[in-house]
Amino acid sequence: MTALAPGHPGSPAATVRPGDPAGPALRRKRSRRRALTVLAFMAPWIVGFTLFLVYPLVSTVYFSFTNYDLISAPAFVGLRNYTHMFTADPIMWIAIRNTAWLTVAITVGRVLFALVTAVTLTKVKRATGIFRTLYYLPALVPPVAGTLAFVFLFNPGSGPVNKVLGWFGIEGPLWFQDPALAKPALTMLVLWGVGELMIIVLASLLDVPTELYEAAGLDGAGAWRKFWHVTLPSIVPVLLFSVVTSVIAGLQFFTQAMVAGSVASGSSQVAGSSQLAGYPENSTMTFPMWLYQQGFQYYNMGYASAMAVVLFLVSGAFTLLVLRRMTRGSDEAGA
Repeated sequence: MTALAPGHPGSPAATVRPGDPAGPALRRKRSRRRALTVLAFMAPWIVGFTLFLVYPLVSTVYFSFTNYDLISAPAFVGLRNYTHMFTADPIMWIAIRNTAWLTVAITVGRVLFALVTAVTLTKVKRATGIFRTLYYLPALVPPVAGTLAFVFLFNPGSGPVNKVLGWFGIEGPLWFQDPALAKPALTMLVLWGVGELMIIVLASLLDVPTELYEAAGLDGAGAWRKFWHVTLPSIVPVLLFSVVTSVIAGLQFFTQAMVAGSVASGSSQVAGSSQLAGYPENSTMTFPMWLYQQGFQYYNMGYASAMAVVLFLVSGAFTLLVLRRMTRGSDEAGA
């Protein structure tokens, strides 16, 4: 049997005996060694987390209390940016209403559409891989390319959608050029690319134990009662995850609205200009778009930072609310 060298963690010399005066010091040394080892392995993540999350977040909070134009030094103005945001900015409330409308429509639409599509795919018996691939493919399309395609399809003069409606004697609407239909058209664009969320919901549906359906069938439950009492309770965590991600996507809605408004207005600039953002008639002006304009077109970086802080707090508050509801529901189910 090989003897352990002195100082080895398992050697007699390194073993801490009760009452040994050197015991506490040795334990502290081992604890420091373990802590340094853990920190060494976590160092890349800690550096990245600090540089790309903590530092930008702290800087944004600081700049939100200043008047900063990216050229001169920041000047402290206290809560003036926050006060101006809710009391003196006429576009702000338009952007908030549009963002709230899109957030509700996107959240309800994405969750319901993904759920219905996933349930439908579970019923398909042949060529399931082909159908799943076809439903998922739109999620791979870049947002700018997808928006350009949708604006072309819904073009009121030459778009295929209005041409097909004309075959049935229906006069096609203006779609992205109509303030009343621009946001619903953007919602349809988002639903078209819901394949990523559909795959997640489909995986949760396929993971529901078949024994639960068999037991419900023995009790005389039909298809609807099985879905309501077996399927939905089993996939509640996934649905809550879908709600959280959809709300965050709605609150951060930017690219599609900016591109759609710019292209529908006839501009050659896909990124849009300050005059065309929100076209038509500010009906697609979202909170992130107004934030972008304030920071990078008007160079009001202090005001844009205050808007970013508000957006972060709203997103975080809603996420915490849903997570607390999820935890409470799990505790009640376990009890």
